[in-house]
Amino acid sequence: MTLEQWLAEYDLSHRHPVNIRIHKVCVPLILFSVLGMLAALPLGPVNAGWLAAALGLAYYLKLSPRAALVMAAIVVPMLLIAGQMPHWGAPLLPVCAAIFALAWVGQFVGHKLEGKKPSFFRDVQFLLIGPLWTVRGML
Repeated sequence: MTLEQWLAEYDLSHRHPVNIRIHKVCVPLILFSVLGMLAALPLGPVNAGWLAAALGLAYYLKLSPRAALVMAAIVVPMLLIAGQMPHWGAPLLPVCAAIFALAWVGQFVGHKLEGKKPSFFRDVQFLLIGPLWTVRGML
């Protein structure tokens, strides 16, 4: 599918105005928390967060070079912030796990209002489309 087709499919279960607002907040929080939790896993000179970001950006590049660029401008600062959190006295794994759990609660509340299941129940790739959908105007 093309990027436009993925976004159009994602739109189908994200029409309720409150669900849309919840997603605009919770999807970036989930992305940050996943990257942060992965950043807590060292893999030699890098960590699993940077590896996951590289794989995700490769997926986005396949969909659209602009999408990859926009997402790089988002995920790189997220990973840099996650990397600094322990220096600020914020334990990375517990803080990111809490953000992850709370943001998913928000997502499911939004889908309850929407009356439709999350898109990723149909296709797991929607977990990567959600962040693009939240920044659709930049694509």
